[in-house]
Amino acid sequence: MTDPIFSLTGRTVYVAGHKGMVGSAIVRRLADEHCTVQTSDRSTDLRSGAAVEAWFAANRPEVVVIAAAKVGGILANSTLPADFLYDNLMIAANLIEAAHRHGAAKLLFLGSSCIYPKLAEQPIREESLLTGPLEPTNEWYAIAKIAGIKLCQAYRAQHGADFISAMPTNLYGPGDNFDLNSSHVMPALIRKAHEAKLAGAASFEIWGSGTPLREFMHVDDLAEACVFLLKHYSDPLPINIGFGSDVTILELAQLVARVIGFSGEVTRDVTKPDGTPRKLMDSSRLHALGWAPRIALEQGIADAYAHFLAGAA
Repeated sequence: MTDPIFSLTGRTVYVAGHKGMVGSAIVRRLADEHCTVQTSDRSTDLRSGAAVEAWFAANRPEVVVIAAAKVGGILANSTLPADFLYDNLMIAANLIEAAHRHGAAKLLFLGSSCIYPKLAEQPIREESLLTGPLEPTNEWYAIAKIAGIKLCQAYRAQHGADFISAMPTNLYGPGDNFDLNSSHVMPALIRKAHEAKLAGAASFEIWGSGTPLREFMHVDDLAEACVFLLKHYSDPLPINIGFGSDVTILELAQLVARVIGFSGEVTRDVTKPDGTPRKLMDSSRLHALGWAPRIALEQGIADAYAHFLAGAA
């Protein structure tokens, strides 16, 4: 592992989006660092430039982590395109500009693997960005995230700001959204399998053919990677944060069923969209710096299910 190039010791670190799954995991991880974590409550509307400016003027964080975003699955993205584009554009622009204006020493912007072209060469390298059309079912969110990446690059180029961006793969874990109308695939499968088990159902259904390949990472691994990157990374090129292997959606559903204890069948609604055929991140640049994930998929699903049960109790 390379030596750190940036120290968090004694710094104030603002985590935007601390109530979400990603932000809360980063806050938990930062508790092990010798730094002071700052957060803003919901009264500070991150879509409002005036509200963000006022918060930064009052608090002046030295390090900024942008984990705030409007997120959702295929259904949410396809029915609320204006919300996904506008909200995420404003969050990124307001926070990055305020961080620069108030002299933040470091900023980490978190994007998403959906920024890459739908048919990008697999595994997806960072250089694939903007080399082809996006997946239509989440292009609004993706375009806003690409704008955030480009803002970080622009502030580095024009102002010499140490602003970096990282692209996590599909995430899951404590604090996930289990609402079937707006959730991503992992929490949706956990809830479906759980409800089928309670009902004594013969089966539960997944969208699409079940053949698309997806990579999944526990959010605590992501938080570990984010802290690592704050200390070890400073480059205009975004960096991928991936697990390193993928599974089909059908295999994932069957694994979730086993972990939860549902012994019925997983059926498929092939009239529903599949999304991108495959989305595996090439995380070799991050691994070369000395970081690797630790939480295996089955172990992570069991942990996510335990937190789901605790929240449902």
